[in-house]
Amino acid sequence: MTATFFHRLAAIIILAWLGVGLAACSNFVKGGDNRHNIPLAPAMVKALHDIGSSPGEGMVVRIFKKEAVLEVWKHTNSGQFKLFKTYNICAFSGDLGPKFREGDYQSPEGFYTITPGLMNPKSAYFLAFNTGFPNKFDRANGRSGSNLMVHGDCKSVGCYAMTDGGMAEIYALARESFKGGNSSFQVQIYPFRMTTANLAQFASNQHLAFWRNIKEGYDLFDLNKTPPAWDVCENRYIFNPVAAGPLDAAALCPPTVPDAQVAARKAADDKALADAGNAITRQAATEAAIKDRGAAVSGFFSGIGSVFTGGQQAPAPIVAATPAQ
Repeated sequence: MTATFFHRLAAIIILAWLGVGLAACSNFVKGGDNRHNIPLAPAMVKALHDIGSSPGEGMVVRIFKKEAVLEVWKHTNSGQFKLFKTYNICAFSGDLGPKFREGDYQSPEGFYTITPGLMNPKSAYFLAFNTGFPNKFDRANGRSGSNLMVHGDCKSVGCYAMTDGGMAEIYALARESFKGGNSSFQVQIYPFRMTTANLAQFASNQHLAFWRNIKEGYDLFDLNKTPPAWDVCENRYIFNPVAAGPLDAAALCPPTVPDAQVAARKAADDKALADAGNAITRQAATEAAIKDRGAAVSGFFSGIGSVFTGGQQAPAPIVAATPAQ
């Protein structure tokens, strides 16, 4: 074998080694289809800078079922998060309310933490990230399900489906956030915008207790523009707990960081729900009284009729078999 052969072999080995090294620099470099690596459009980068942010800053995603929208919020140089862009949701399955079991066709609700391992660049539905359902809360409450995604292709069976164009932007924003050094981003999924008025409309709903629980996290973010830390105790969500470290999902909850504005909203919710409950009770009483009056009137006329028939049922008229002459 000649020296030239060895030189070529050495060059091939060096190139292969460099290829492995370069691949290890990025968790997002894959072979084949490169849609997951398409750069953010210059207009998107400029829009980020206009709000005091950049592609590598942290992000938060909020999803609202009833309004069918997905919001992307970005961390800014003010220290708070600002709404960057809102996307229409093409489709989600099921009704308002959380997911309970595999196969119930419900899209989940609650708080989820998305890490790079939940990103799916090879999704059959264009691009996707897994919500991480079931999370700690879901498992503590015996809920089951798998592969609950936010993805493209506008089709949903328990997922949140976006347009391919919208999903390409959302995926790229998440990718760049991870590349900027952020280990995760938070996804908050709600049945509707969690205002006091909207909550009062569902005062008799079976999911009210759960919705009031996640509304604590909604209010914290809405007021402070910073994603709240969340954990699970007493089989419910707890936000900004004082205790450090993971909590026992079934154990008693520790104290939380007090927030006067959130407490004021809770008091307003209590009053609105009490008023709504009283209105429901009054409406039910009115309908029952109308029904009772109707029954009494019917009974009265039935009694009048029995007077003229001697208390006996009036005989049925006789119909001749042949026409009368």
